[in-house]
Amino acid sequence: MTEDQLKNTSGIEIPVVVSRGASEGKETAGPPGEFPFTRGVYPNMYRGRLWTMRQYAGFGTAAETNRRFKYLLERGQTGLSVAFDLATQIGYDSDDPMARGEVGRTGVAIDSLQDMEVLFDGIPLDKVSTSMTINATAVVLLAMYVAVGKKQGVPPEKLTGTIQNDILKEFIARGTYILAPQPSMRIVTDIFAWANKHLPRYNTISISGYHIREAGATAAQEVAFTLSDAIAYCEAAVRAGLQIDTFAPRLSFFFAAHNDLFEEVAKFRAARTIWAHTVRDRFRASSEKAMLLRFHTQTGGSTLTAQQPHNNIVRTAYQALAAVLGGTQSLHTNSFDEALGLPSEEAAETALRTQQILAYESGVTGTADPLAGSHYVEYLTDEMEKKVRELMDRIDKLGGAVRCVETGYYRDEVARAAYEYQKKVEGDKAVVIGVNKFKTEKIDIPQVLKVDPELEARQVNRLRKLKAERNGDRVQECLDALRQVAAAGGNVVHPVLDAVENYATVGEISNVFRELWGEYHESI
Repeated sequence: MTEDQLKNTSGIEIPVVVSRGASEGKETAGPPGEFPFTRGVYPNMYRGRLWTMRQYAGFGTAAETNRRFKYLLERGQTGLSVAFDLATQIGYDSDDPMARGEVGRTGVAIDSLQDMEVLFDGIPLDKVSTSMTINATAVVLLAMYVAVGKKQGVPPEKLTGTIQNDILKEFIARGTYILAPQPSMRIVTDIFAWANKHLPRYNTISISGYHIREAGATAAQEVAFTLSDAIAYCEAAVRAGLQIDTFAPRLSFFFAAHNDLFEEVAKFRAARTIWAHTVRDRFRASSEKAMLLRFHTQTGGSTLTAQQPHNNIVRTAYQALAAVLGGTQSLHTNSFDEALGLPSEEAAETALRTQQILAYESGVTGTADPLAGSHYVEYLTDEMEKKVRELMDRIDKLGGAVRCVETGYYRDEVARAAYEYQKKVEGDKAVVIGVNKFKTEKIDIPQVLKVDPELEARQVNRLRKLKAERNGDRVQECLDALRQVAAAGGNVVHPVLDAVENYATVGEISNVFRELWGEYHESI
């Protein structure tokens, strides 16, 4: 056995046997629901309420995605999670030359409130919780969601769900940003402040380690970078005059679940512990609700293989088990065909059934924190906490998360970790079934969902018709008002909502911000 095989992905040594006393302190951390919440954020965990089953979906037009939403809800899904196309994510309308070839491809195309109305047609927003994976244009899509709720007769205070709104991880891992870090952070805190008054049940951010992990980070880096980003958001909110005990209860987190079951469980337990101490000790919070790390989990998309794709069903099931044993509040299970294309209905239903079997047949929901007291899990939790704290201390010394984005520290560390892992795969030191071990000559490719090639033309024609029929003068008034408020340092959410309700588009609103603050281009 090589030295590499004696460590997990975070570099934690794995003893042959872990005996009592190898890990100190965690067995006396207290029961679930009590500080520092190592064993779970609620006393009875899933005996009181199961996690939200939230299958990520979005493709083509709003009408097509609406049909997929209803299909999943009819089969027992308990929350919606919206995927937006690339143009929507970076603030371009479907008729913009920059959007050509991307409309409806990686998610649903949303240009205006008209599309959002179709997206949620027949879906009661007072009964369904919605998560939206949107960051650079989060303020626009949140305003559209509020506007749709109002049209349904659902006031903002009754809306539930989460807006991702985590722009820092876009600079680290995904690249769908528009503005530079500082003006981007300003809009994030505007959303915090506005939602604090108007959206008491809605999570104003989902601070996301998932994409950092998918880009190649280790489990320890995923937690450290995510919690350091969260510190930056809290510091920005406090500087803007918000109280930690007021806004922190509406922060949520988003993590990946990868293949090493025990490493993942330990990661979740350590993350809760560190965040509880951070909010209490660093930000002087007094409310325990502010100290809770509530998180959504998605199984690892980067772990899926195009080779032997049905193996992905097994991978996803184990990863989902890790998330549940780790105490997640919400879960998305990937479809087995996602390494090949957008999920088919059959694959999406199988992914949902994976969660339902776990919830109703496996028995893991019967007791809170069922792995507590395991010498190995307690040891890993301890070691994971040490690794994460070391990384967070390093980020603090470098000037904090925003500075680490600006200098490229995050990017370089993730790239290095990804490179090291890929070397292990190519050197057969990390086993991937069907890729470098137990390979077969047979190519088993299931039928893959394909987006209609005529979709883009239909979406563009629909948008042009809207622009011709709406009150153009009123739209321009709203955009001018937004420009004035933004330039004067005011909160931009209300003027964005006015613009949205008058059918200003994602691109038009984003262009106001581009004109004021410029478009960010990485220069390092």
